[in-house]
Amino acid sequence: ALILKKSCAPGLLVRPINGPAAAPGLASIFPPGLQAIYGECRRLYPDQANPLQVTAIVKYWLGGPDPLDYISMYRNVGCAAQDVQEHWHYISFGLSDLYGDNRVHEFTGQEGPSGFGFELTFRLKREVGETAPPTWPAELMQGLARYVFQSENTFCSGDHISWHSPLDNSESRIQHMLLTEDPQISPVHTPFGLVNFLQIVGVCTEELQAAQQWNGQGILELLRGVHVAGGPWLITDMRRGETMFDIDPHLQERVDQGIETEGSNLSGVSAKCVWDDLSRPSEDEEDSRSICIGSQPRRLSEKDTEQIREALRKGLEFNTKAALPPINSQKQGHDRPQSRKDSLESESSAAIIPHELVRTRQLESVHLKFNQESGTLLPLCLRGRLLHGRHFTYKSINGDTAITFVSTGVEGAFATEEHPYAAHGPWLQVNTHTGSWYTHTILLTEEFVEQMLGDLSELNTREETKLPKEYSWPEKKLKISVLPDSVFDNPLQ
Repeated sequence: ALILKKSCAPGLLVRPINGPAAAPGLASIFPPGLQAIYGECRRLYPDQANPLQVTAIVKYWLGGPDPLDYISMYRNVGCAAQDVQEHWHYISFGLSDLYGDNRVHEFTGQEGPSGFGFELTFRLKREVGETAPPTWPAELMQGLARYVFQSENTFCSGDHISWHSPLDNSESRIQHMLLTEDPQISPVHTPFGLVNFLQIVGVCTEELQAAQQWNGQGILELLRGVHVAGGPWLITDMRRGETMFDIDPHLQERVDQGIETEGSNLSGVSAKCVWDDLSRPSEDEEDSRSICIGSQPRRLSEKDTEQIREALRKGLEFNTKAALPPINSQKQGHDRPQSRKDSLESESSAAIIPHELVRTRQLESVHLKFNQESGTLLPLCLRGRLLHGRHFTYKSINGDTAITFVSTGVEGAFATEEHPYAAHGPWLQVNTHTGSWYTHTILLTEEFVEQMLGDLSELNTREETKLPKEYSWPEKKLKISVLPDSVFDNPLQ
């Protein structure tokens, strides 16, 4: 029988597993992908053949809103020898291909990834006297799964997710997430491909910011060394009231040293941003594809749109990690994706290579506009990326628009010393240095970046900045505005 649990999110049911993990004799009638993951769970929890499981009332492939068919919940006793505390262990089923019949994922063979190539896990500290696992992590995992299905962006270890709300809707300081490999579950080879297991790790705002300024893997390693902040298995404690920097102030020095010596590996973010061409309007209006606040953009043809998306997709295949936008956990459309693509966190080694799909335009003067969250990353972009000879991209979540700051050594950029601002369709590149991007023999000039860092220093504080804020460098013909979210949510008002 299915048992509805009051604390469970609408549309989800809690029930004991009734499958191959509980009844091996019935294994042949269960989908092979599901059976393979159950087998790994059974290996890890041989004494819990019948754990509680959250299941969607209406499956995604039958028109339901929740992409994950099941989330199993296990009681993990921890490991005293490794100083690992007792906790609840959540494991998802649905981001990988469970069925192999194309009802959700396109079957591409056994050698590649199964579905999106991963499932999510989560480890939550078990509170004293708690006899059953809380079910709110199941809805959190469904929200992340919805993002993956709707955007077709995959997750990687080291990624971070800006959530901006307590993960359990309480008053907790744990309001963001990092992702890492699950320390206990091994990758599973199924008949439909390989499945890895990415663990969600709840973190405070200060820890998220440190991951942005340095890198997610470095922060995860520091968290492993602090028992109350995660410990070796990175267990989330929603009652944790102190950051790891409060617990051990010396950790901030390690982060600062990492930023100084390595820079940031955050190469781009999904953001609320637009750019305006402040140069004299072009006589050929058909060539103007910039998206400007306060004016209706020209409607691109379907062919133009597909070309731009392809150029942006390939241009954003960076070799390091990036932030993700806040996830909308409300019910949304759930048509099966027609294709799969890498997220900003792609580990591809491809450099930025602008494709000749639309004409490149050189601009004399530009105005960049960001919301507050995106604006606070400008110092990171300059200090952690450009001063280390790297690039940084803001990709708009409101349309096919992107702004890339490039540095010497970035091959294939179309902004040059003579023309520091260049647009390729709605993709803008900004050259803040004086060297040519087509040669490695000209030294990088840091003067203007240092000047910008000084002028933008107030964005690097944790205090709320009164908006709007405007910064201008007339000699460089560059203007930057940090604006309220409402401007981007209602661009024509």
